[in-house]
Amino acid sequence: MTSTRTLGSSGIDVFPLSLGGNVFGWSADREQSFAVLDAYAAAGGNFVDTADAYSHWVPGNKGGESETIIGEWTRARSNRSDVVIATKVGSHPDFKGLSPATVKAGADASLRRLGTDYIDLYYTHFDDTSVEVGEIITALDELVRAGKVRAIAASNISPERLQESLDFSDREGLAKYVALQPHYNLVSRDTYEGALQDVASRAGLATVPYFALASGFLTGKYRPGTSVESVRAEGAAKHLETERGQKVLTALDEVAQAHGAEVATVALAWLAAQPTVAAPIASARTPEQLKALVAVAGLELTEDELSRLTTASA
Repeated sequence: MTSTRTLGSSGIDVFPLSLGGNVFGWSADREQSFAVLDAYAAAGGNFVDTADAYSHWVPGNKGGESETIIGEWTRARSNRSDVVIATKVGSHPDFKGLSPATVKAGADASLRRLGTDYIDLYYTHFDDTSVEVGEIITALDELVRAGKVRAIAASNISPERLQESLDFSDREGLAKYVALQPHYNLVSRDTYEGALQDVASRAGLATVPYFALASGFLTGKYRPGTSVESVRAEGAAKHLETERGQKVLTALDEVAQAHGAEVATVALAWLAAQPTVAAPIASARTPEQLKALVAVAGLELTEDELSRLTTASA
């Protein structure tokens, strides 16, 4: 049995890899999405990450396509109680920002699309500094009290606003953030390490990093002189041009070879071993791509290997 991780103080236990749902209804259609979700569940996975905004940027989409597919899948498999569903509010074209009315209306719309009466983990997608933290937390607390949300979390937030939010919850005795979703990976460490990580660590928050594989760069398939068919190829390939990117690939190759593991698995294992990190988020369009991701549950790197990767990515 794979060891699970607990999301902060929530008591919610999750598989050490969160399956990113951003591709569902975008680069993976309903049938492909079901195949990936089935393979993830078969591997012991139980933690699916989505947002109300996924994937409104695709021509013909309105936002909510990913939630709809996940909801159809849990109904088809009768497994809602076995799956920890995380979704977000604040970026859907019809529910922009974090005013209390928007947060509540956004949650109701997500619940409808997911075909469920509760969301396990509800994130503010991007902080909205035009709204006082007290108003945001109070609205989220009302959703928790109404039984619509089990636990709350924040993504893309400054250390100052995160601390202010936690302090408000403590002072008023309201629901408190249990998790944080920052941009964090082997080639992008600056956003999270430092002040934000310090706040998360002091507060006992679980970190669930997005872009865990740097838009695919850390899978190792992007190499000098190669071209990759992917909707994210441009974002990934830019790391090839940096010294940091090249050093990281070299170190990943060496460690992967020592374990007979995929480069992506090693990159995720480094992230999973960092202080506060509970489960990196990574997405797959096919069950084949998923294998290297879920393998993180069985890969433990030595202190020496972790240190080598940390140094290469400095």
